[in-house]
Amino acid sequence: MSEKLIREANERAAKYFSRRHFLQDFAAGIGATALGSLIGGCNIFSSSGNAAGAGMPQSLNPLDPKAPQFPARAKNVIYLHMAGAPSQLEMFDYKPDLQKLHNQLCPQSLLQGKKFAFIRGVPKMLGPQAKFQQHGESRQWVSDYMPHFSTMVDEVSFLKGVHTDQFNHGPAQLFMHTGSARLGRPSIGAWVTYGLGSENSNLPGFVVLTSGGKTPDAGKSVWGSGFLPSVYQGVQCRSKGDPVLYITDPEGMDRDMRYQSIQAINEVNKLEYETFADAETLSRISQYELAYKMQISVPGVMDISDEPEYIQQLYGTKPGQESFANNCLLARKLVEKGVRFVQLFDWGWDAHGTGEDTAIDLGMRNKCTEIDKPITALLMDLKQRGLLDETLVVWGGEFGRTPMQENREGKEMPFLGRDHHAEAFTMWMAGGGIRKGYTWGETDEIGFSVVKGKVAVHDIHATMLQQLGFDHEKLIYNFQGRPFRLTDVEGHVIHEILG
Repeated sequence: MSEKLIREANERAAKYFSRRHFLQDFAAGIGATALGSLIGGCNIFSSSGNAAGAGMPQSLNPLDPKAPQFPARAKNVIYLHMAGAPSQLEMFDYKPDLQKLHNQLCPQSLLQGKKFAFIRGVPKMLGPQAKFQQHGESRQWVSDYMPHFSTMVDEVSFLKGVHTDQFNHGPAQLFMHTGSARLGRPSIGAWVTYGLGSENSNLPGFVVLTSGGKTPDAGKSVWGSGFLPSVYQGVQCRSKGDPVLYITDPEGMDRDMRYQSIQAINEVNKLEYETFADAETLSRISQYELAYKMQISVPGVMDISDEPEYIQQLYGTKPGQESFANNCLLARKLVEKGVRFVQLFDWGWDAHGTGEDTAIDLGMRNKCTEIDKPITALLMDLKQRGLLDETLVVWGGEFGRTPMQENREGKEMPFLGRDHHAEAFTMWMAGGGIRKGYTWGETDEIGFSVVKGKVAVHDIHATMLQQLGFDHEKLIYNFQGRPFRLTDVEGHVIHEILG
């Protein structure tokens, strides 16, 4: 009997020390070392006046600054997305021949084999509703909808041949910001913070600001982390009320109590990581620490009332209100503080002509007025502070608008409007090593198709990563047995616009 018991004990021991158990324990041990290093770098866990973990290895906090693959031209990104898709034909892509076709029936050759979101039957052509002039030494065409911005065209590279394969807002916004029209992929801001980390340990590496009263049609997935650790997702801040929801402590909880509670929570997280070696636990620990620090740092940086009066007038800001102007000023403050990626979404650009607010000649003019002065101020302010050279500014929508007037079920709209158009639209970039006063890409005489310099969405992404010091084919994250990247299996750097 004793021999049988000994044999069974040996079998259990051999089973316990299998390769699987060895690897699991080994990973947990390495993970615990990494965790100790991470916590060692967090001042809030130190019981002394010195930083905890003195003499320990370098912190493995996932948001620690990381070196790019090669010398970068840009350190930060400000991405200005006009949700709803602005009309390039009323802003930057001047088409005098389209005016000659105004109110004429659209040629059948433009309609054959084409899909539109709402147009049915044979629509009428719609001439530009804005007046255009050339501006700057580069002689760029800009409409009278954007009089302030016209003074900054010599800082900008226009991309007039952008196209996408999505013509509905949600999928097109996902595609523009994640490289895929399907849910589940990381946003470009998440990829950038994954690759570079953050320069300011007291603020998120990726901040999102919205205006226009609504969030994008694709929801918060456009700033999500997808399959990347959640620490890389965008943090939505507000220019009105508390800058971040629940950032203030509830009644009855003081700063010391908050410190003690986070310390206790992360002790539990530490035990969980030692047991399961789940990388998401490291993200959770980092997020708790960051949230604690943000309670002090965020209210100050999100307060624009302390900006000089001339800056307030330059942007057209009104402290305490939610507006695109306020968000542009906040974007400058955030990159000045070392935030890696600042994403602005401004809702209200879907100019179908269903009402006065969505009319191409009324509502869109008003929307342009809302952004014209703030964008100009942002570029000027970044430049005068020496930040434009290291900050990549990107502007655009998810697609463009048709040169035809929208009709629905063959009936004209009550106001002038344009349907969604995926085949050709305009974006622009400035700063961060981008060529100044230049235009790449050209559409046909009515702005329907790209005839030169065609640019895909993945090309935009590849170019942004290039300026940040990354080969887009080598910024990779392995997920479910497959290496993923922002540009998937496509994308080419737009070398023509690089300075």
